[in-house]
Amino acid sequence: MIIVNELKPGTTFEYDRNIYQVLNLDLNKTAMRQMVVKVKVRNLRSGVINEISFVGGDKVEQAHIDKKEMQYLYDAGEALVFMDTETYEQIEIPKSRLEWQMQFMKENDMVNVTMYQSEVLGVALPDKVALQIVECEPAVKGDTATSATKNAKLETGLEIRVPLFIQNGEMVLISTADGKYSGRA
Repeated sequence: MIIVNELKPGTTFEYDRNIYQVLNLDLNKTAMRQMVVKVKVRNLRSGVINEISFVGGDKVEQAHIDKKEMQYLYDAGEALVFMDTETYEQIEIPKSRLEWQMQFMKENDMVNVTMYQSEVLGVALPDKVALQIVECEPAVKGDTATSATKNAKLETGLEIRVPLFIQNGEMVLISTADGKYSGRA
């Protein structure tokens, strides 16, 4: 059990039969009342972000999340197929759970699949991924008064904004947190 006053960003816990990961924490103590702990969390089963309020001193059950490195094999229509490279066991994860992550994965990539008591929760992506640009607008000469950008499409179908000097076929680093250009690979 964890006392809610001691929660930190990144901590995972179980509450109301759901598994949450702490994103942010706000402790509010006034003179005449008990401490109120507002915790901004992400539901690891649904991906929904919301806020839960606790009274200082409340306890929650800690959730131990396991990560297993697996290879993304292919898109099977309604699900994505991953394989454990040690046991060759394959699992399918519904696309509805991986809508954001699908934009950063290509076939044969190694990813960390997150699990809680043998229940597959989803995929943990690295902070940045290298992807190839397959289509981008030409740069307009003289359009450099400020940090000018142009539209580009990546090999996974994700559309982003990149600096004018980036060309078709280049490898670029993309932040998986916000889906923005981060630099050349």
